Amino acid sequence: MAQTKKIPATVITGFLGAGKTSTIQHLLKTAGGRKLALIINEFGDLGVDSDIVKGCNIEGCNDEDVLELANGCICCTVADDFIPTIEKLLNRETPPDHIIIETSGLALPKPLVKAFNWPEIRTRVTVDGVITLVDGRAVADGLFASNPQAIEAQRAADDNLDHESPLEELFEEQLGCADMVVINKLDLLEEGDMDRVLEAVRKEIRPEVKIVKISHGEIDASVLLGLEAAAEDDLDSRHSHHDDGHEHDHDDFESFAVEFGEIADPEALIAKLLPIVAKHEILRVKGFVAVAGKDMRLVVQGVGSRFQQYYDQEWSDAAVRRSRLVVIGDHDMDEAAIRAEMTA
Repeated sequence: MAQTKKIPATVITGFLGAGKTSTIQHLLKTAGGRKLALIINEFGDLGVDSDIVKGCNIEGCNDEDVLELANGCICCTVADDFIPTIEKLLNRETPPDHIIIETSGLALPKPLVKAFNWPEIRTRVTVDGVITLVDGRAVADGLFASNPQAIEAQRAADDNLDHESPLEELFEEQLGCADMVVINKLDLLEEGDMDRVLEAVRKEIRPEVKIVKISHGEIDASVLLGLEAAAEDDLDSRHSHHDDGHEHDHDDFESFAVEFGEIADPEALIAKLLPIVAKHEILRVKGFVAVAGKDMRLVVQGVGSRFQQYYDQEWSDAAVRRSRLVVIGDHDMDEAAIRAEMTA
């Protein structure tokens, strides 16, 4: 049957650890019978997010509907990776009702939105909305919010701090392209924290953008889907630091996977990871761990000093029981030292 109207696509973006995967899982639970296809782009060489979604055991979430883009940042591999993947979905005998795209935490959303104007797909799919997730706790702590006094004090002590940090610029890029901002981890905020978060967010978003506050990624599909923003037709209003044509790269960040055998105590593992993360200023740790005596794999996700762990599914018969964690941080991380400390 010929496609008579554009298929909506929702772009879910947000910095590392903002809660994109948890939000997508809840979205799947509340899809209301809609056939969703997921495109998941990760930074790093281990498909943790896609594996978590595939292991969610949510009715209607089939492995063939979860596609992973693992050849680099989605905003940098549009022609080679993203467009062919979208075409593959559109050309299915039964196309999806809605496409959900989870970007890497280090991706710029605007180049991705621009890709929906490519001739191959522009008459067949539209950007229903760009949803930017914000880690409320991180922003309340001032990690990505401008603080002129603090910056000036740091500059006085360090001549290298004469420009915005790459992390702050990414935060601004993701907010500047948003049609809706979802402030996540409300449960971790204390009195007065939200005022600082809202101040940091509102100065980067367009006036019409709505802000929603949630915990644990729990927001229904009825809220996220159906915005009808047609974002690809509204690019000029979405500010980007890269509108001047400067190339975007990820030379400031790198990732690597650390493998080790079964562990006896998950709490001991977290206690071991915490000082390593602090010492080497690691941004993100995520992966799967084999626990002795447990049939299920343990999901471990860390954002700075905050770690989450839970068992998600049994190890398959074909899977080798092994622990594998992806480490993401600045380009000058001491990989050898981190590997040695994590596997000691």
